[in-house]
Amino acid sequence: MEKFLSALLLLVSSTVFGQTQIKFDRFTLDNGLKVILHEDHTTPNVVISVLYHVGSKNEKPERTGFAHFFEHLMFEGSENIARGEYDKYVSRAGGALNAYTSQDRTYYYEFLPSNYLELGLWLESERMKHAVVDSKGIETQRAVVKEERKQRMDNQPYGTLMEQVFVRLFDKHPYRWMPIGSMEHLDAASDEDYQQFYKDFYLPDNAVLTIAGDINKSTAKALVEKYFSTIPKSSKPIYRPTITEAPLNGPKRDTVYDRVQLPALIIGHRTPAQGSKDYYAMEMLNTLLSNGNSSRIYRSLVDEKQLAIQAGSFQFPLEDPGLGISYGIANMGVELSDIEKAILGEIEKVQNQPISDQELKKLQNQIENQFVGKLSSVEGIAENLAVYETHYGDASLINTEINRYLAVTKEDIQRVANLYFDEKNRLVLFWLPKSN
Repeated sequence: MEKFLSALLLLVSSTVFGQTQIKFDRFTLDNGLKVILHEDHTTPNVVISVLYHVGSKNEKPERTGFAHFFEHLMFEGSENIARGEYDKYVSRAGGALNAYTSQDRTYYYEFLPSNYLELGLWLESERMKHAVVDSKGIETQRAVVKEERKQRMDNQPYGTLMEQVFVRLFDKHPYRWMPIGSMEHLDAASDEDYQQFYKDFYLPDNAVLTIAGDINKSTAKALVEKYFSTIPKSSKPIYRPTITEAPLNGPKRDTVYDRVQLPALIIGHRTPAQGSKDYYAMEMLNTLLSNGNSSRIYRSLVDEKQLAIQAGSFQFPLEDPGLGISYGIANMGVELSDIEKAILGEIEKVQNQPISDQELKKLQNQIENQFVGKLSSVEGIAENLAVYETHYGDASLINTEINRYLAVTKEDIQRVANLYFDEKNRLVLFWLPKSN
């Protein structure tokens, strides 16, 4: 049965990445806006997305949280869209919209019936050229962001975990703060600070516009020209941090007290930038350690030794060298030192002995399955085209990046396990209930 499923998965993935690869057209307007068109008439819908190459790492250390704040503010309205009406244009057309912010980007999209393509392009052009950044909108969204932080971080068990790890693994790089940023910084900022951020980053030469779905490419291109070609490009270089962190010189150890019932053990390591050769090997390694109930860390800590109720390992896909986390949430009565020993024991096994051919094949199948999943919808295709173009400079990787994963060898996995999971590159956090 296992051989049959592997063969079936290989057939599906080879179809997706071989015979029916994602086709697209790409062009750039005179103002620097990169445009990608993907035509797919499977359903009568279209996705219009804009990825701005700005995230929390583009912020000033004394003004953190701006990129995420603007994700909210950009739905307030524009010179030609009344306050609170942006969402209604999409909902009245029978569509949906959303956005997100990361350390490296801010992404917006509308999912609409294809006969509303022009509406979606007009909405995004308004966001890029005519957004209203005024006191009323700023005050409204400051309250929204504060409430979001309370709900998602301050009042959630382990909610500040990422924040605590990043600030300890980075001393100078802006990855040291999370996209949610500082509420004190947002309160202290003037209207002029917010307006300057908009002028600095919401620019055509700092964006990728992707249109995917039931479109005619010639019509779509003409509409893009109509709504975006007159938007002026940046008059100065767009800020990109060039900070390189010194070696960690660990291990670093610390304790965090939180409103939790079960202690947790958190191990952090600095990891390579996305797109690098080592990044793909680390992704394969983390898949080996924690992807699914049969993975090494989960099987050992949760099933066999019953030390933890949950355990895993992952790395963040970041444009600059980032970090990865291995963790275990303790079972009742279990010492965190025992969980630390067990996690490091699984890592040491990979460091000391190459994985088997069978495990490597399983990892390849899992990675191929992930690629099939993320490109199974027009929304996924639109987003991935934008991400590849922005962060890798090559949208065609949507069809070929899988080969970078499949080129990873057993020796590569063992090498990165030794290089990045080295003790000197390690942070260990004991996450304890406040009552202790």
